Order: sequence, then structure tokens, then C-alpha cells
Amino acid sequence: MIDIVARALLFPLLYAQAQRVRAGTEPLPEPPGPRAGREGKGDGELRLLVVGDSSAVGVGAPHQDLALARPLARHLARRIGTPVRWTLLAETGLTSAGALAYLKARDVPQADVAVVILGVNDITNQVPLPQALKHRGEIAAWLEAHAEVPQVLFPALPEMELFPSLPQPLAWWAGQMSRRNNRAQARWAAGWPLARPRVAHVAMDGVMHADLMASDGFHPGPGLYARVAEHLGAVIESEWAAGHSHSRDER
Repeated sequence: MIDIVARALLFPLLYAQAQRVRAGTEPLPEPPGPRAGREGKGDGELRLLVVGDSSAVGVGAPHQDLALARPLARHLARRIGTPVRWTLLAETGLTSAGALAYLKARDVPQADVAVVILGVNDITNQVPLPQALKHRGEIAAWLEAHAEVPQVLFPALPEMELFPSLPQPLAWWAGQMSRRNNRAQARWAAGWPLARPRVAHVAMDGVMHADLMASDGFHPGPGLYARVAEHLGAVIESEWAAGHSHSRDER
């Protein structure tokens, strides 16, 4: 409630600061490199799908080798001892609604787990949180129906108050909005009503570090992408092991 009242009182200043940040920030390009591949050697494979916005696509890294999707696949292949076939479907600027439309317009491969990175653009575009979560639910259901994805993970937003590009009080307000998103997304995922796909909110506590941000002060740099990839790799390894154990128990 406090953040909503503060936004109403501070709106002219917040709006002016946001406009100055937009005007004064040179957009970084999406990094070159492959957006699909296979990491690791051996028989079998885990199929990984990474979906989302500019942070999913790796803006702030010089190449996909130092972005998120490919390093995550490499971390995961080492952790589980099984090759990982990965696909990146992401684009700068996507909101949750935009990501759903983006997926529907593409040939999405089947996957065993999807990591869906969305939310910052919902905040900057002032998308109501219930609406954003509704679209994320539609993404999860669509992935299961059209790509047979049984597990969809939604990482938490970073602490936006730590973004070097944001002045006060805009940074404070953005941080309030990111925490509000994370609390609501965690409750939403815990109450997910469908058996398939399994939906989970992934806490990202302790991963964010302002010194590892890219030159625009808004996106991760290679060092921060490496931390995110390592963290998500550990989470997916745990989910993968739990899923295999559950399958054996059912048999």
C-alpha cells in the first residue's frame, strides 16, 4: 500500500526521471551468436528452453557464449552429467503479453524444462500485476499444450533499486515494484491449479550485484549472467532429480 501511495504522490517526479533515463541511455544490442545448440557429450539429453526479454536474450554480454542461455546449458550439462539441447526464444522489450504473442508466432521445440524471464518490462510499461501474472500463466499453459513442456520456472526479478542507471526516488520505487512482483509471483506459482505443467517461482536472493551490471546500468554484464546461470543450473538440477525420483516412485 505504501508504494502505491508514494507513487501517486511522487508520480510527476518519477515520470520525469524515467523519461530522462530512457532518453539518456544508449540501447545495447542483442548479443550475436547461436540461439540453439547442444552442450555436453553422451547419450540422452535434457531439452532446455529459455524464453523472455532482453535479460533472457543476453543484452549486456558481448556474445551468446557470455550471455545466459548457452552458459546455463553448459552449467546444467556438467551438473547432471547429461547433454543439454537448448533453445533461446527471446527479444528485447517483451512484456509478459508480448512474450506470449512472440511464442505463438514461432515454431517452438519440445522441451523438458522452460525458464521464463519476464517482469521488468511489465513494470516499466505499468502493466497491472494481476494482468502480468495472468499472461505468464497463459505462457506456461501454452508451452505445455504446444511444446509438451512439463516444468516451467519463473525466476524472481532482481533488486531493481540496485540498478546503477536509476536515480532516487525512481530506484526506490522500482525496487518496491520488483519485490511486489516477486511476492505475488511466488504466491501465484504456489497456488498453480494444474498438474501439468508444474510451475515454480525461483528465488534469486544474493545473485544480484550492482558492480556486475553492464555499461547501461540496466542489464547484467557477463559476470552477473554467469552468477545467474550457475544459480539456475543448481535449481534445475534439483528439479530434474526430483522429477526423476517421482517418476521412479510412480513405477
